[in-house]
Amino acid sequence: MEKSKVSRLGMPYLHLGNGEHLVLIHGLGEVKEGWQAQFELADQYELIIPDLRGHGECTKTEGISVPNFAADVIALLNELKIENAHILGLSMGGAVAQEIYRQAPHLVRSLMLISTFHFFPKTLRKPLLKFKKVRLGIAATDESLKETAAHMSLYSWSEENMNHFKRYFQPKRDIFLKSLKACFQVNNISMLPTITVPTLIIGCQYDSVLPVWIQYCMHKLIPHSEFIIMRNSGHLAKLEATSRFNLLLRKFLNRHKAAA
Repeated sequence: MEKSKVSRLGMPYLHLGNGEHLVLIHGLGEVKEGWQAQFELADQYELIIPDLRGHGECTKTEGISVPNFAADVIALLNELKIENAHILGLSMGGAVAQEIYRQAPHLVRSLMLISTFHFFPKTLRKPLLKFKKVRLGIAATDESLKETAAHMSLYSWSEENMNHFKRYFQPKRDIFLKSLKACFQVNNISMLPTITVPTLIIGCQYDSVLPVWIQYCMHKLIPHSEFIIMRNSGHLAKLEATSRFNLLLRKFLNRHKAAA
C-alpha cells in the first residue's frame, strides 16, 4: 500500500504515478485507500487521492460541507502547484468534483462524475436519513452497519466484494451524518449547464443508493457530456466491475489527453 502524505492544511493524500494529473475523490464514509483497484492508472497518470475532511486519516472535523470538501482539495492542488487536473468523484465525491468546478473552473481539465448526484430529490432524503440514523444509532464501527451498507451498495454480494467493501467503508458516526446532511444541501441544477470541460457521467444499472435516472438528468443538463450505464453493477462499479470501469476511464482520459 502507498504511504500517505499530509498537506500543510492537514489533508492526508496518496500521490503516485506519472503523467497528467488525475484526482480521485471518494464517497461518503469511504477512505482514500478504497481506490486501490484504480492504482493501475498510475502507469499513465499522476494520481492524487485525498481523504476528505473528517474521513479516513483526516483529523480536521469542523465545517463539514461540500463547499469545504472542495476547498480543501483546491488548496491541496494549489500547494502541489498543479495548474489543472482531471477530476473524478464517486457518489458524494462527485458532488465535491462539481463544487471544485464551481469554485475553481481553471483547475479542471475534465470531469468524471460516477454514481453521483447534482441535487437530492426529496423522495430519497427522508427514507435515507431515517435509515442512516437508525443504523448509526449504534457504534460507528459495528459490523451490522457495514453489512447493511454493503448490501445497499453492491449488486454482487460475493464474499470477496463484501470483504473489500467493509475494509474501505469506515464511517465515523457524527461525521457521516453531517456529511449526509451536507449532501442534501447540494443543488447544482443551474450550474451544470455552465460546464464547458469534457465530462463523463457513469451510472450503474442496479444502483439502489443513487438511481441511474439521476445521472441521466445530469447528462441532459451538461452540454456535450457523455453518459454510460454500467450493466450488472450496483453503486460501486469501481469494485464490482473494475476492469470495465478502469477501461472506460482510460478511454475517456486518453481521448481528452490527446485533444489537449
